[in-house]
Amino acid sequence: MTRKRTMMWMLASVGLIATAGAGVANRASSQATPKVTTVEVTRGDLVQAISATGTLEAVTTVNVGSQVSGSVQTLYADFNDIVRKGQTLARLDASLFQTQVEQAEANLVRAEADVERLNVARDAAALALDRTARLAERRLVSDADLEAAQMALASAAAQVRSSEASVAQSKASLNQARVNLEHTVITSPIDGIVVSRAVDTGQTVAASMQAPTLFVLAADLAHMRVNASIDESDVGQVEPGQSVSFRVEAYPNESFAGRVAQVRLQAVVSQNVVTYAAVIDVENAGLKLKPGMTATVTVEVARRNDALIVPAAALRFKPTSAMLATLGAAAGGAAPSCAGVANCGTLWVYDGSAIRGLIVRTGITNGTAVEILNAPVDEGSAAVSAITLPAGSSKTVTSATSASSTSRSPLLGSSPPPPPPGGMGGPPR
Repeated sequence: MTRKRTMMWMLASVGLIATAGAGVANRASSQATPKVTTVEVTRGDLVQAISATGTLEAVTTVNVGSQVSGSVQTLYADFNDIVRKGQTLARLDASLFQTQVEQAEANLVRAEADVERLNVARDAAALALDRTARLAERRLVSDADLEAAQMALASAAAQVRSSEASVAQSKASLNQARVNLEHTVITSPIDGIVVSRAVDTGQTVAASMQAPTLFVLAADLAHMRVNASIDESDVGQVEPGQSVSFRVEAYPNESFAGRVAQVRLQAVVSQNVVTYAAVIDVENAGLKLKPGMTATVTVEVARRNDALIVPAAALRFKPTSAMLATLGAAAGGAAPSCAGVANCGTLWVYDGSAIRGLIVRTGITNGTAVEILNAPVDEGSAAVSAITLPAGSSKTVTSATSASSTSRSPLLGSSPPPPPPGGMGGPPR
C-alpha cells in the first residue's frame, strides 16, 4: 500500500508541473505582440516625372559648302571662330574661272560685232528693195527681181535676230562665269560659330553631284536644344511647355533647366523599341553646354503642392487573416475591396492596438510616394507597411494545450488511473 500511495503522489506531481508549464506558455503567448512597421502620412509637394536621354545641339546649324569644284587656296576660319554674315571663310583657286570669264567676255564681243554687221546688211537689203520697187513701177525690172530683193531683206532681218539671240546667250554665259568666279570665295551665310571644318589648304573639293561641306556653323550657342528620345509608354504624358531638368557628364553635380517645345510625331524604331523625339529648349548663357553632349533628362509631367502623401509601400501592404486576428480586427473579416473604383488602393492604419483598412483614391506618384486625393486619413496617421508575427507563438499554444490535456492533477478532481490487477507488486493474493 505504501508503494501504491507513493506512485499516486508522483503522478499527481507530474500533473501539477505540466499544468504550471501550460499556464506559463499561455501567458508568454498572450504577452508576445507582433511587430508593426508604420510610415507616416504627410503633406508636401509631389512631382511625377519621366526619364529619358538625349543629345544637345544648336538650335540652328548650317552646313557651308562649295557650289564649284577646285582646290582650297586659303582658309580664313578655323574651329570655334566667331564669324559674321558675309565674312569670308575660305577661297578656292580662281584661275580657271577667271579664264572662263574672259572667254565669255570675248564671245560676247564677237556676238555683238555680228549683230552690227548683220544690221548693216539688213539696211543694204532694204535700200536695194526700195530701189527695185521704184524700177518695177516703171516696168524697168521684172517681177522676179522685185521678189528677190524682198527675200534678201527678209533673210537679212532674220540673221539680225539670230545674232541678237547669240548676244543674249553670250551675256548669260558671261554672267554664269562671273557667278562661278564669285563662288570661289566661300562666305558665312549667318552670324555664328564654327563648330566643324572639313577641309585644309590645298585640298581639292568636287561639286559634281552635291555641294561638299567645308564648314558647319552654329547660329548661337547661347540658345540650344535637347533632342530627347521618349518611350512610347510615356509619350502620352509629355506636352509642350512642361518643365525639364537634365544633367550632363561634364558637370555631374550641376542641374540644367529647360522646357519642352515640341513632341515630334515621327516614330523611331530601334530593336523593336518605339520612341518619339521631344525637342527641349535650353538657355546656355554661360556656354557650358557643348553640341553633342549626352543629357539625362527628367520631364516633370505633373506636380501637386501641399498634397496628402503616403509612401507607396503602405499601399502595397496586404495583411493576412492571422495578422488581422492578432491585431484585434474581426477574425475572418474581409479586407476592403476596390472593385469598380478607379485609381483605388487599400490603406491600413494602426492606432496602437488594432489595424483597420481604408479605401483611398490615389493621384500622381513619383515611384516612392503616392498622392491621396480623398481624405479618410489625417496628416500624421500611421500607415502600416509591414507586420511581423512573433516566431513560434502558435506552436507554443498548441504544445501547451496538448500537455494540459494529457496530464491532469488529482487535486483538480480527476481520479488517478486504476492500479493493475493484484496491486503493485505481483499477482493477486
